[in-house]
Amino acid sequence: MVAIQPRLTLQQQEIAADTRTLRSLDWDRSRFDIEFGLRNGTTYNAFLVRGERTALIDSSHAKFRSSWIPALQEMVDPTTIDVLIVSHTEPDHSGLIGDLLDLNPEIEVVGSKVAINYLQSQVHRAFNSRAVKSGETLDLGTNPESGIEHRFEFLSAPNLHWPDTIFSFDHGTGVLYTCDAFGLHYCSDEVFDTDPGSIAPDFRYYYDCLMGPNARSVLQALKRMEGLPEITMIATGHGPLLRDHLNLWITDYGDWSRERSKGDRYAAVVYVSQYGFCDRLSQAIARGISKTELPVQLVDLRGTDPQELTALISEATALVLPTPPADRDSDLQANWGTLLAALKAKQAVGLYDAYGGNDEPIDAVANQLRELGHPEGFAPLRIRSVPDAAAYQLCEEAGTDLGQLVQRAKTIKAMKSLDGDLDKALGRLSGGLYVVTAQQGEGSEMRSGAMVASWVSQASFEPPGLTVAVAKDRAIEALMQVGDRFVLNVLAEENHQPLLRHFLKRFPPGADRFAGVATLEGTAAGGPVLSEALAYLDCQVQQRMECADHWLIYAVVNGGNVADQQASTAVHHRKVGNHY
Repeated sequence: MVAIQPRLTLQQQEIAADTRTLRSLDWDRSRFDIEFGLRNGTTYNAFLVRGERTALIDSSHAKFRSSWIPALQEMVDPTTIDVLIVSHTEPDHSGLIGDLLDLNPEIEVVGSKVAINYLQSQVHRAFNSRAVKSGETLDLGTNPESGIEHRFEFLSAPNLHWPDTIFSFDHGTGVLYTCDAFGLHYCSDEVFDTDPGSIAPDFRYYYDCLMGPNARSVLQALKRMEGLPEITMIATGHGPLLRDHLNLWITDYGDWSRERSKGDRYAAVVYVSQYGFCDRLSQAIARGISKTELPVQLVDLRGTDPQELTALISEATALVLPTPPADRDSDLQANWGTLLAALKAKQAVGLYDAYGGNDEPIDAVANQLRELGHPEGFAPLRIRSVPDAAAYQLCEEAGTDLGQLVQRAKTIKAMKSLDGDLDKALGRLSGGLYVVTAQQGEGSEMRSGAMVASWVSQASFEPPGLTVAVAKDRAIEALMQVGDRFVLNVLAEENHQPLLRHFLKRFPPGADRFAGVATLEGTAAGGPVLSEALAYLDCQVQQRMECADHWLIYAVVNGGNVADQQASTAVHHRKVGNHY
């Protein structure tokens, strides 16, 4: 079998006065950090700004080494670059910094204090550096040709989506460089957001996956942005640059983040930065929690000030903790002690393995918390190998379970809040009974899910299409993004009870939904077809509309079949209209 080489291209373009972008277009990338699939590839954007001195903002993924460095050399002699601004050190943006240091050992690396520390561990050599924080500036001087002075102001933006992130604002052009924030995984030759409709679904998907679990941090960053002069463009690290519809994207970020940050209840998800897979596992857990509308606060145990750490832990409604390294350094040891001292009685706590190679045993930490009287938020997540798609799905589902546990009282209150007559009237809306199934990937990267559905309706004739309402906290919702495929299994009136009981039961995180259920393998592309189903429809998601606590999914039907032409569809009759 001949291996298919991924399509990797580069693009250069002037985007503002004295400012060019060097975009690395990764057309065929299908997954990002295993946790979620990409439908339209992605880009890694770097920028070159020339004042009296020259600055490069970020680099690219190491997979572009053979082409990116020569392309940069066409733009500028690397030995004349005075400053490298590191927005954050995730490898897709910092993968070629070592190569730049080889070409220009005298370059000054500017980033947050945390980023400089991370980078020292990545490149394994000494380099000139300057750590900056919010409000500090960097003056490149005036470009002799344009007469524009390029003075950068830095804004701290931790957890967007790594703890080391900074924004950089060029007062000379009004361009704000944000790296991951405001980005989207969308690969095209179009440099700017000229067609908002085409990129809006990917923009929202990216927000939900990476920024939504950090909604409180997003709001803090937006508040810092309000202190800047007029922003003319947001130059992101992924996807098209935001210029033509800038207010739309900023407004969306604010609205979505405020919705996710309502109230004073929140779950604190703790991680140890730059240790094992702690960063990514914590993000998956936080994403699961946020699906239940419980706000999340990510807390870096290594980098958080002790006083702030005490406040974040003591005020949290629930906590998620990693297994820290057994040989903790003095600062980490002190912060772990501060964390334990800040715990309050009855806070639900969930534990997860960091898989750093030197974790403190998870059972020892669990016993310590049990002795302190803390109820278990979810069963300890034992990560015993390099995390794959199933491990991230396990973490996301555990986070959702924790959020549902904490929100249970709120849910019950909402169920009782409707007017009696209205509630009964809504309950008279009936629907069929179906099981939605979905499956993506293969082998260790396979993810699957299933749910019982009754809010299903045909929505179009040509092409044939239907809508399914999916609660935001359903695990399968992550597998029903625009472009994804799923199967709608229609249950038969005469024999639907066994399947209904199976798929209505509460599955523990990571459980195989199809264990003990007969399926017809290879029948449909979207997911398993249930052998006992009356009929199935193979569907592909075209649009998603947010409807309060549900997503309304519109899908085109690509195929299907009926097992028994004489049988009838099972029907669901409710008594009340404010819960299933």
